[in-house]
Amino acid sequence: MDSVRPGDGKRGSRTTHRYAVVDVFADRPLTGNPLAVVTDADDLTDEQMAAVAVEFNLSETTFVRRPTRPGADHALRCFTAGGEEVGGAGHNALGAWWWLVTVGAARSPGAVQELGGQTLPVHVDVTDDVITIGLDQGPAELAESPVTGQEVAEALTGGDPLRLDPALPPVTGSVGSTHLLVALASPRDVDAADPYGPTLARVLAAAGAEGCYVYSRADDGHDAYCRFFNPTVGIAEDPATGTAAGPLAAHLHRHGLAGDRARFLQGRAMGRPSVLTIDVTPAGTRLTGRCALAATGELYL
Repeated sequence: MDSVRPGDGKRGSRTTHRYAVVDVFADRPLTGNPLAVVTDADDLTDEQMAAVAVEFNLSETTFVRRPTRPGADHALRCFTAGGEEVGGAGHNALGAWWWLVTVGAARSPGAVQELGGQTLPVHVDVTDDVITIGLDQGPAELAESPVTGQEVAEALTGGDPLRLDPALPPVTGSVGSTHLLVALASPRDVDAADPYGPTLARVLAAAGAEGCYVYSRADDGHDAYCRFFNPTVGIAEDPATGTAAGPLAAHLHRHGLAGDRARFLQGRAMGRPSVLTIDVTPAGTRLTGRCALAATGELYL
């Protein structure tokens, strides 16, 4: 069989797009939260971007495009493995900006991103060739949950309900995407969570939330130990979730359970340990992290 090179016209005209797979909130490959980043994506339709995200089958894929809002340097569009578009400045944005700095498309001390209808500052620090990205998420919106802790606890396991932390009733929190924040009694309870997707999805719909961030106070020097489930958009579990960590940091800060800088451990149960650092200021929350490059390649579309 004759070989057919991508884009040689034998099977129709194709376009080539560079991509990278970046492990976010990680200091070495194959840890943290993997993110696919596709650059120069202006010619891709919404349907193509969704299909590419399904192809990668990672929790999220970010597409870098020319901005449409004044003052922005780059625009980001983000899709889940289920082909759903999502907003919020979490690992989807942090990993994309780390890659843009790596390839010289952004530089220290920072830039402005267009994401989910907002323009938000991006902070870049390069020290001894190590890139650290900080994302301003804006003020966290916190509200009492319309579903009870007992309802959530029953949805998080097929057996006996998990033990809740009575000092912290469930709340919803948002810095762009609304999530249900549920405090459990111990890290052991967090590790025992094993939700049935459709049941948890019904609870999340009743709460007006997209995903569920379960956490407990940690015993290893972190401020909280966390796991994130999002059956709403087809994510069984996510190893690092910046859009949930920001509201949780603000929530714990409000209750005096975390300082101006919080550090959360997530992803341990998946074998993808991730450490998320969040600063809480009067202006809102700032998510900070580093990344590791896992792969690069080309898409032929």
